[in-house]
Amino acid sequence: MHVVNDDGPPSQLSSPYIHSFIHELTLSGVAVSVVLPHAQRSWIGKAHITGCGITPTYFRPGTLHTDNGTTHPRPRTDGGEEWVLIDGTPASCTQIGLNHYFQEKGPVDLVVSGPNYGRNSTALFSLSSGTVGGAMEGAVCGRRAIALSYAFHNRNHDPDIIRGASLMSVRLIKYLYENWTLGVDLFSINVPLIEGIDGPNTMVLYTNILQNYWTMGSSFKEVDAVNEVSPDEREMKTREGEEGAGDMEKGSTSGLRHKTFVWAPKFADVNRSVDESGPGNDGWAVKMGHVSVTPLIANFMHHQGLIGKEIKLQETPKGLDVGGDEEEEVSNQCYAIVDYEDDYVHPRIIGALQKHIPNIKLISTTTHLPQNSLSKILHWSAYEKIPFEDVLSQPSSVLSCSYIIRKALIRKHYLSNTITTHLTKHPTSLLSASSAITCELELDYAEYLYEALAEAYELRDSLGANEGKKEEERQWWILKPGMSDRGQGIRLFSSLEELEAVFGEFEESDESEDEAEEGEGSDEGGVKVRVSDTATNSGHNKETSVVTSQLRHFVAQNYIHPPLLIHNRKFHIRAYVLAIGGLKVYVYRHMLALFAAKEYLPPWEESSDLAGHLTNTCLQTGEREGSVKLFWELGKDILNGEEALEMVWGRIKDIVGEVWEAAARGMRVHFQTIPNAFEIFGVDFLVDADMNVFLLEVNSYPDFKQTGEELSQVIDGLFEGVVGEAVKPFFNGKEKENVLGESNAMDGEKKKDMVMVLDIDLGNW
Repeated sequence: MHVVNDDGPPSQLSSPYIHSFIHELTLSGVAVSVVLPHAQRSWIGKAHITGCGITPTYFRPGTLHTDNGTTHPRPRTDGGEEWVLIDGTPASCTQIGLNHYFQEKGPVDLVVSGPNYGRNSTALFSLSSGTVGGAMEGAVCGRRAIALSYAFHNRNHDPDIIRGASLMSVRLIKYLYENWTLGVDLFSINVPLIEGIDGPNTMVLYTNILQNYWTMGSSFKEVDAVNEVSPDEREMKTREGEEGAGDMEKGSTSGLRHKTFVWAPKFADVNRSVDESGPGNDGWAVKMGHVSVTPLIANFMHHQGLIGKEIKLQETPKGLDVGGDEEEEVSNQCYAIVDYEDDYVHPRIIGALQKHIPNIKLISTTTHLPQNSLSKILHWSAYEKIPFEDVLSQPSSVLSCSYIIRKALIRKHYLSNTITTHLTKHPTSLLSASSAITCELELDYAEYLYEALAEAYELRDSLGANEGKKEEERQWWILKPGMSDRGQGIRLFSSLEELEAVFGEFEESDESEDEAEEGEGSDEGGVKVRVSDTATNSGHNKETSVVTSQLRHFVAQNYIHPPLLIHNRKFHIRAYVLAIGGLKVYVYRHMLALFAAKEYLPPWEESSDLAGHLTNTCLQTGEREGSVKLFWELGKDILNGEEALEMVWGRIKDIVGEVWEAAARGMRVHFQTIPNAFEIFGVDFLVDADMNVFLLEVNSYPDFKQTGEELSQVIDGLFEGVVGEAVKPFFNGKEKENVLGESNAMDGEKKKDMVMVLDIDLGNW
């Protein structure tokens, strides 16, 4: 194996990785020859310097992770380890090493260029990379070749982390060599320099090179030549992003001014392009902590999709014709700001947008929008980052991924009021049998419990009736803070004494915690309190916190027993619901079953450790295998199998349609629909042992990553469905043909992923 690089001999300043890599290669039994530039030669690509002679020097490595190696004008004669240094480029190192040195070691069958000090992901790095250039030279010389780069995240050159990256690199290079893909000339590898990168959980992915561009102006900076630093130090600062754009000299002169320039690229272009990209490219993989492997050929390749097509020019230009199928045509330029702040979700949103709206342009701020009134923009971001003033004032050109007000659904006590109000007007509604008995409690301090119970007569009467009964004969209740999520603050009780004890547990804490996670929590914050109780966390002995304002509102619901169990474990169904405009509602067919961490015991046998009662996967630590399954795979474990699942599915669709209509028509102050908004909700259901379906709660901005990587196709399909039903029609400027009857058809070939369950016109706009 022949090794070259573009950073020069070992140096903690500019080439901190090469010695460790060669050391691990040698220990693995590989015969290695080394030819390096005698100094820093980054950003030079596959160049050769003509008109100059090259005179080698000879480097004898010292101690690992030090700069005590020595350089000599003549080669050693004692047979010890020695590398060749030349005053040339990485490509020249490849040529000279292959043809003029180390013939006694036998023919070279693989050229490795690197490890580079910094990533070589995305086109902006790769096209100028001396590391890639050294490997490319090996490829055009008929050898298999690999460009190796280490993507560092800080300046701490920890020897253990470097060794881990070297071990991973040696394993991966051996694998690629032994399983070389026909037609590939070279691979570009990017290894994140993070702890544990050589461990069994590291993902190694084949990727493409992310196409990106310099957009922020010159990549050179004007400097005072007197203050110029060494090339090694300048490259180190450049790679670590310390160099900014210099200001132009003020004042004016006639004619040209003498200036000095240094290379100082603006890496914000690279970072932004990676942030806005979807999965599958090298920049995204490195950002996610994966090892990226990009197969390349040694050529400037053409774009296959255009070959053979004729270009016909109009004599008089009459504007741009997009062409294509009229149904798939997207009229005007489409822009999107995607800022979801979740590494699991963010690339999937972008991937769905780019797949179904190929001409969509991702931008990071509205300042990048052209002065064009026909442009439309999508904001798919955290709730707090959506510019709702623009959403309200520009209903035809701005689309939001969230409604502004939807408390009637996402707050437990509001949802209870929504259902109660609806049942008052529609007492025969299916919601009467599909929602647990719910009582609202509002109190600031535990001593106000009796006053709160005066209003919650059903709970008060139940607790009174439970007096004197054995625990297994009582009606049990579950207490939930009305505005919390992720299972915080939940308790089981069956007596007044137990309920009093619950409220006595909530103690104020001076510790500062994060704000509430629900979308509308920004205007409902407050001082937080500590809830120190293992029951809150399924017996895992962690502390949770709940915003004080959340502790003023509670709901108590009758505990549903016995639940439907599978392998003696309780589960709930997570359905994803899409609401669009004002108002269409869809249920995503691919639902999940989320299982409790422990086997189920009735509440009278175990009410303090809730690990068998709560099915929130966010409460589970350690091994979570089997906690999340596909709903449609449960048929083999329940009576009547597929038929029973279809019955549950039909009931869920009916419940969703009626709940959203109840909120939209009966709680219009707390659920305000607008035409240019859509939102994905996570809706939870419980099935009891008699196959009755109960609505548990509605969540905004649900935790998609609980699905995990193994079932990630569920979330990928969801976002594609959302783009198809909510986003693409908005950019098209026309409704998508999707009638209720067709969408709801569940027989034969009519099964669809996004199934419409409600289509009403509230006439808000």
